[in-house]
Amino acid sequence: MRASCQQMLRPGVGLGICIVVLCLMVTTGHGQQPISVTGQVVTTSIAKRTKAAEKSSIVVWLEPVDPKEEPPLRNVPEEHLSLTQKNKSFDPHFLVVQVGTVVDFPNRDPFFHNVFSLFDGKRFDLGLYEAGSTRHVRFDRPGVCYIFCNIHPEMSAIVIVLDTPYYAVARGSGPFTIANVPAGRYELRVWDERSLPETLGQMAREVTISSEQSSLGTIRIPEAELPLAHKNKYGRDYDKPAPSSPGYLPQ
Repeated sequence: MRASCQQMLRPGVGLGICIVVLCLMVTTGHGQQPISVTGQVVTTSIAKRTKAAEKSSIVVWLEPVDPKEEPPLRNVPEEHLSLTQKNKSFDPHFLVVQVGTVVDFPNRDPFFHNVFSLFDGKRFDLGLYEAGSTRHVRFDRPGVCYIFCNIHPEMSAIVIVLDTPYYAVARGSGPFTIANVPAGRYELRVWDERSLPETLGQMAREVTISSEQSSLGTIRIPEAELPLAHKNKYGRDYDKPAPSSPGYLPQ
């Protein structure tokens, strides 16, 4: 900016032009320090409260809405993240990643798995693969990916893929902080593992973030009893595996 002003101050160009440019930069948010945006999540449920319900996985994020603003830089890790299959479960059960992130799916069980996702977000089918092997997925589009195993219906995981670095993860009711948010206009979005999609869609709203307005206040999220059953990758009910079938392990 100093060089630009020096160019403006050459003979025939007034000092006022440089001052106007500086004012425009301030009013559009350039040169301002990133802001820590805070808020509070409160979950409400008509169902009987359990310890599991107290630990709902909740994501709060901000998507820039001003097309004139530069798109946010993505924080895509160079190293792969991992959803490990062990003891007929995924570890961790829940991940939040940015678009472009690669996630490994190592099989640490002594039998076959077939990881797939045919829902919103990245759709994929890793096929049948044996113990000790690993397959991976690049999550290249935003959305909510519900992930299952085509052999073991009790296995499930969730990957939330965002096209913004401005997000926070909460575990049930409590405070949250979204760090390093530039001043500007955003759409506030919320996702809760135990809320209906239509309920979450109605909670989206536009917010303006500035050094004087950095709190999102209290976000109240209604939770519900959601069905846990799901179909296999063919859209059919799971068959009970025979003792000799791949992936079967006696209880």
